[in-house]
Amino acid sequence: MKIQKVVGNNLKYFRYRSQLSQEKFYGQFGLNYRYLACIERGEINVSIEFLDQLAKVLKIDIREFFDPNKERIIKKQRIDAREIRRK
Repeated sequence: MKIQKVVGNNLKYFRYRSQLSQEKFYGQFGLNYRYLACIERGEINVSIEFLDQLAKVLKIDIREFFDPNKERIIKKQRIDAREIRRK
């Protein structure tokens, strides 16, 4: 699996875990959430500096973005996120 996909999946996982929408989360950086959704899909590369900023906001260690095991949890997190929105 490409590293961009691993990073994107992990970013999505940690964003879901923090219960933030793309718009709300990425709005903190003054960037278009649609562009940044491409990062979550693993379609574009990002700098280490930007990943470091994201890690600080998510309160995680930057190394968490590179863990290929996190991606397995995303589908369950998606379901959980939908249930939160319904409440």
